[in-house]
Amino acid sequence: MPAPTPSQTVGPFYGYALPFAGGGDIAPAGHPDTITVHGCVRDGDGAPVPDALLEFWQPAGRPGAPRPGSLRRNGVDFTGFGRVATDADGRWVVRTLPPRAQTPYLSVCLFARGLTHHLFTRAYIGEPPAEALPPAVPQERRGTLLAVPDGERTYRFDIHLQGEKETVFLDFRG
Repeated sequence: MPAPTPSQTVGPFYGYALPFAGGGDIAPAGHPDTITVHGCVRDGDGAPVPDALLEFWQPAGRPGAPRPGSLRRNGVDFTGFGRVATDADGRWVVRTLPPRAQTPYLSVCLFARGLTHHLFTRAYIGEPPAEALPPAVPQERRGTLLAVPDGERTYRFDIHLQGEKETVFLDFRG
């Protein structure tokens, strides 16, 4: 029996089935603490990736709020989950609440063509304490995990899949 083929040979189908309306609007509408985080996904040659899908997680708000990952948002409670596709220029944007001090980052999961497995990284907002960054990440690579200020209450976090500016991707093995 021949070996199975990689899953990307029949996809991606992200634009059809997975994005949902308002997927980047993680913060409740009109919340005064809302921040905007945006960026671009780039391949190893620096070209934009126009068909990537990103998921974002952060701890949800108050007890009793919908579970993180809920697609049944009510516009009031903070679910801590968002899902966005990149546009034709590889750009994406989410509006969320600032992360808590104990977890000063957004967890990011990236799906893209050519990847047989999704990738995990973190977007640290602002200047996190040194102990907040994963200790296994070399000092010279930690900057790839930082979302940099890009205007009032706005941060930029570009993701590079390979190359000189490659983003640090995390490996979570049980």
